Amino acid sequence: MSTTEIPRLDAASLRADFPILDQLIGGERLVYLDSGATSQKPRSVIDAEVAFLTRANSAVHRGAHTLAAEATDLYEDARATVAGFVGAAPENLVWTSGATAALNLVAYSIGNATAGRGAPASAPLALHPGDEIVVTESEHHANLIPWQELAARTGTVLRHIPVHDDGTLDLDAAASVIGARTRVVAFTHVSNVLGIVNPVVELVALARAVGALTVLDACQSAPHLALDLPALGVDLAAFSGHKMLGPYGVGALYGRTEVLEALPTFLTGGSMVTTVTLDDAEFLPPPQKFEAGTQPVSQTIALAEAVRYLQNLGMDAVQSHEHTIERRMMAGLRGIPGVRLLGDAEGVSRVGLASFDVDGVHAHDVGQFLDARGIAVRVGHHCAKPLHARFGITASVRASASVFTTEDDVDALLEGVSGVRAYFGVGA
Repeated sequence: MSTTEIPRLDAASLRADFPILDQLIGGERLVYLDSGATSQKPRSVIDAEVAFLTRANSAVHRGAHTLAAEATDLYEDARATVAGFVGAAPENLVWTSGATAALNLVAYSIGNATAGRGAPASAPLALHPGDEIVVTESEHHANLIPWQELAARTGTVLRHIPVHDDGTLDLDAAASVIGARTRVVAFTHVSNVLGIVNPVVELVALARAVGALTVLDACQSAPHLALDLPALGVDLAAFSGHKMLGPYGVGALYGRTEVLEALPTFLTGGSMVTTVTLDDAEFLPPPQKFEAGTQPVSQTIALAEAVRYLQNLGMDAVQSHEHTIERRMMAGLRGIPGVRLLGDAEGVSRVGLASFDVDGVHAHDVGQFLDARGIAVRVGHHCAKPLHARFGITASVRASASVFTTEDDVDALLEGVSGVRAYFGVGA
């Protein structure tokens, strides 16, 4: 085998690693195409969490007994594993309860800087009336509403970069929207509706040119692409465990060292302090200063196991496999009469995700029709209402792949969607 050849994933064999897939839904084989909402977990991830809870369960960074020391070691080893997965050092990775919590942490921390907390190191992050925060039209609500709230609290202006009709970002508009008053540029790496990989390097360059902070939502890229966040040049990035074969209740915030040091604290309490008096407190350095209270210890350990599972497969192999699935899915949906693909752009990088509208049939009805055939998809606005409004619809159907998605799964989806309009008596 040449050094450039990428191994192929045997997705059909990988299904055996995921216990939940070994069942029938309404008498039909389960075709799970909702990994964009939450991924299924391989047995090794489930076992890793159970093993911790049954053999090493204890609070971390608190006790001096054997279990506490072992739990702390496992917890910090998990941090190193997950940080390495995205190209970062352990001290640049903050544990959170998920990406939503990570993005809110950043927005509220900047708000604290604006209120004068953490000065003088935090002063450069402070916002002032007339300053601008820039997002894109394709953001998940978790990377939109925190910035709306921050703008409302600080008197800043929230602006957005529009998308073209094919779903790609309008970079010409971005160059005019990002300007001298821009202080924050927050954007998704991969749209959870369109599946399109956004041009991170170009957006970072525009932000850097005006001294703006960049915040990346990497929820839909971390499970599917080989990530090197420092190489991308972003200041901060958030991702969640449950979308990348890991458990619920855990996610991470990546940050460049100087940015994490400058951000004021958000949540305060135990485990993130050095000195406390009745009148004042001093905080630990990052990442611990952002990790107040009891942490999701078993979840971090299970997430590290999910990372090891993906690393054993090879992220190049994962990306290649999902590219094959994406092309088959997009081409098939494109050929079904009455189906409109959202973000049907040519020549762009994508992950294995497609959202579509079936003419004359509500997305929820399409989802129920497919579910009766054992096919699990997401229906609704996918926490991206403004983007759906941009395309003139209130809801869509989304099919999203993972490492265990097979071509047979895609064919089952296509066969199901092909029968939707006839079943509901729509069209010729």
